[in-house]
Amino acid sequence: MTSPDSGVPRLVVAAPSSGSGKTTVATGLMAALAGRGLAVSPHKVGPDYIDPGYHALATGRVGRNLDAYLCGTELVGPLFLHGARGCDIAVVEGVMGLYDGAAGEGELASTAQVAKLLRAPVVLVVDASSQSRSVAALVHGFVSWDPEVRIGGVILNKVASDRHEALLREAVDSVGVPVLGVLRRTARVDVPSRHLGLVPVAERGSEAVDAVTAMGAQVAAGCDLEALVGLARAAGPLPGGSAPWTPVPTRSVKKSKPRVAVAGGAAFTFSYAEHTELLAAAGAEVVTFDPLRDEELPEGTRGLVIGGGFPEVYACELSANEGLRKSVAGLALGGAPVAAECAGLLYLCRELDGLPMCGVLDAAARMSERLTLGYRDAVAVSDSALAGAGTRLRGHEFHRTVVEPGAGASPAWGMRAPERRVEGFVERGVHASYLHTHWAAEPGVARRFVERCRTS
Repeated sequence: MTSPDSGVPRLVVAAPSSGSGKTTVATGLMAALAGRGLAVSPHKVGPDYIDPGYHALATGRVGRNLDAYLCGTELVGPLFLHGARGCDIAVVEGVMGLYDGAAGEGELASTAQVAKLLRAPVVLVVDASSQSRSVAALVHGFVSWDPEVRIGGVILNKVASDRHEALLREAVDSVGVPVLGVLRRTARVDVPSRHLGLVPVAERGSEAVDAVTAMGAQVAAGCDLEALVGLARAAGPLPGGSAPWTPVPTRSVKKSKPRVAVAGGAAFTFSYAEHTELLAAAGAEVVTFDPLRDEELPEGTRGLVIGGGFPEVYACELSANEGLRKSVAGLALGGAPVAAECAGLLYLCRELDGLPMCGVLDAAARMSERLTLGYRDAVAVSDSALAGAGTRLRGHEFHRTVVEPGAGASPAWGMRAPERRVEGFVERGVHASYLHTHWAAEPGVARRFVERCRTS
């Protein structure tokens, strides 16, 4: 049995390695197709929060992640169908190299695995700047490595000249894989980066709009859009499957709808679209606020969710907003449920790089030279507003900061891989941690949080 949208045309944009140009191609393709009047569903493989912001700008639809490690392989299809409902075509940007996944876990969480789960053809973006005939060996290797992965075409990036293009096309033709696009080396789009990757859309304003427009023009001029759409239409049907949440049952609607405030704005851009959807499905009234601008929490707030982002970049502005800091502290110290991830954890600390923060946690945070990055297996150590002790979830860490705890709070998580340790804080109604989790993997997290908001 298939769902009405199980046949949505779709393709995966992948590359042999990071830095090949797949973000430019994927975002540009989304923009070019949207410019032709198509409703484009944007997706990103892995836990990346930044690329989906550019995808959303290109398509006018929320960018969504597909992560087989965080959510499990069985949810990749349903989450994709949930996001692609009503769309004409879906474009999925891969992560790292096509066959790279969770360390030590084989193909798990790789772009190749997601492409197979979606029964979607792959477009391979190849950086051709330092090769000619050798590109045939590279493409042949990627095509033959896993027969279940269907590479339907190649886009050659950073091509130097007409002569270079002719040599590359001749080489790729010998492999039997069509060249679906050629992007010249001189046609570059400036997307600035810093310590954790690209600068998010929310921080760039009109510059981000201009960058996405340029990507769309570059792809439209250099790629065969008709052939790419035709390839997407050749994707096989997906088995029907429902997303891991449903509208609130009639009997639950009669309960009160607690107001849950979710942090947004330029300082807190890291969140999964499904989190607010799950909160709403569990019966919450979800409202957003901007800690850089709003001087107090939304009136009637019963619970607070503060996701990830870059508070270290905006530490001065966050610290200067004393009114909101006091409002957050008052809510948290009064026992209301608060869920904070990574940047949210830093914001709740006593200080960040010497600047006063909310003071909810007796801890000091500071920038570090060391990057902490990777998937984690975790188990809840303490009962909290998010999870009962013993609840197992998979998560992801991504930060260049260190938190030096004081005394009093219980740890939030016990990490089981790659090393055993405890992490985070549970105190009163607060659950604060560096660990990013995807609540779709365990919808009970959102239901528990909303119920605590309702009864606290």
